[in-house]
Amino acid sequence: MQRLYDFLRRHPTGVDTFWAAVLLLFGGLWVAEETAGSPGRRLAGVVVIASLCTVVALRRRAPEQMLLVATFAGVLQLLTDIRQNPADFGMLVAVYTAAAQGNRWASRFALGSGLLAATLHNLRWPPDVSGMTQLVVLTTFMTVPFVLAWVLGDSLRTRRAYYAELEERAARLEREREVRSKVAVAAERSRIARELHDVVAHNVSVMVVQADGAAYVLDTSPDQARQALETISGTGRQALAEMRRLLGVLRTGEGERSGEYLPQPDVAQLGDLIEQVRGAGLPVVFEVGGAPRPLASGVELTAYRIVQEALTNTRKHGGPDAGALVRLTYGEGELELLVEDDGRGARRQLYEEGGEDGLGQGLIGMRERVGVVGGSLDAGPRPGGGFRISAVLPLKPAV
Repeated sequence: MQRLYDFLRRHPTGVDTFWAAVLLLFGGLWVAEETAGSPGRRLAGVVVIASLCTVVALRRRAPEQMLLVATFAGVLQLLTDIRQNPADFGMLVAVYTAAAQGNRWASRFALGSGLLAATLHNLRWPPDVSGMTQLVVLTTFMTVPFVLAWVLGDSLRTRRAYYAELEERAARLEREREVRSKVAVAAERSRIARELHDVVAHNVSVMVVQADGAAYVLDTSPDQARQALETISGTGRQALAEMRRLLGVLRTGEGERSGEYLPQPDVAQLGDLIEQVRGAGLPVVFEVGGAPRPLASGVELTAYRIVQEALTNTRKHGGPDAGALVRLTYGEGELELLVEDDGRGARRQLYEEGGEDGLGQGLIGMRERVGVVGGSLDAGPRPGGGFRISAVLPLKPAV
């Protein structure tokens, strides 16, 4: 039964043609009986019935055109004295289809024609009634089927429009959800890329400096070389630990279940970071102003990464005799961060455009991090030489 139903839904014109054939059969019998002895009326009856059966068969393919054909058949009936017959059911079908599927003009025309059909019929063939009241009542009852056909068709049109709007809204929401998902994925990839850059750039630069120093003093001072190798080993372990933490972010829920990965670095770990940088050969002065207090995790991580990246850039671009200053100032509503050095400094392209060869991504990452927490960043060469990075981060209660 379901297969039959599906087949009929896929072939609506075939279904309509079947009912048109049934209507043609009854209409043909009526013509043969009612127009006997009048060839002219019989021919007109054949044309009317054939037209109305065509309306039923092709109503879904061309609702507006079939409405006009039904109107032609009705007018021909009035002119040739073809009284009401079974094929007139096609007029109700035309009104219903025009209201359900036709253009607006066709729907209005169908309603107007349906309201006039009974009146024209009774004027052409006056019924056997005793008074005007009975005539009005009879005309009203004859008009009701046309009105009901139009109301049903218009209701179907409204319901289809409603379903179409729901489908369009669902499709739009799905597209918006996909866009939001893509934006979230891009933001997360950007965040992880910044974290990887900060971790790798800082720790690898320390390891490179220590390895160069160890190679330089390997023959003349084995103890210093051994100390440098120990620093390389410790820095490598720290880098591996942070990279494991980042990989845990990529494994959905795994890091939360296992508890294996380290927490995000914060301002309290700046002392260890600066000691590490000093051990790598860069003199750093560290100053803290104001009253230190717990901060939001995003601000803590941003401050740590800015200092880490700034000191990494100093080692890369400051030269062998560079020194650095790190100043952290707690205000009432903001955290001021200053990192400056007295080295050679970087070229302008590195901090304004990221460099022609893709360098300078650390400073781009700094600006992105500061923008996420709603702060501001100023970076550039110092007037007296060296490089200066100044950031202002708004403070929020720790969560």
